[in-house]
Amino acid sequence: MYQPYPGGDTTSVTGAPREPEPATVRNAVRFMYAGAVASLIGVVVGLTQGVSKSAIHKAAPNLTTSQVNTAASLAVITSVVFGIIGIALWLVIARASARGRNWARITGTVFFALETLSLLLGLARPQVTLVKVFPILIWLIGLGAVIFLWRPDSSRYFS
Repeated sequence: MYQPYPGGDTTSVTGAPREPEPATVRNAVRFMYAGAVASLIGVVVGLTQGVSKSAIHKAAPNLTTSQVNTAASLAVITSVVFGIIGIALWLVIARASARGRNWARITGTVFFALETLSLLLGLARPQVTLVKVFPILIWLIGLGAVIFLWRPDSSRYFS
């Protein structure tokens, strides 16, 4: 006889019916999906706008043309790699949060704190203005998600 696994979408590990996620968790998950989309758009903008070679040369006038080109290419590659990692993290944390995994709420909050530091450090880098807008937008989306994750309704759902 086939016995379904006791941890599916409709039951908890103990076999009791799972309570539906509260609106605050749904809103947090929506913010996280919006963060993934904004990160994807940020990667595309970063690829199309890139890093201004003149800004790199202005920040470090002793670099040769080859070094400026290398620095610009490295900045674009780094941006794409971290952008893809960021998108994946948004999606993993969103799915785990929707399932009521408390580790996801904590991990998402830690990532938000790291994003805050990254934003502050990134504002000093030589970049095109449009490229600087997306980290601010992503930070605001993360702020919305964290606020919803720590609302009292959400806390009851995660405990």
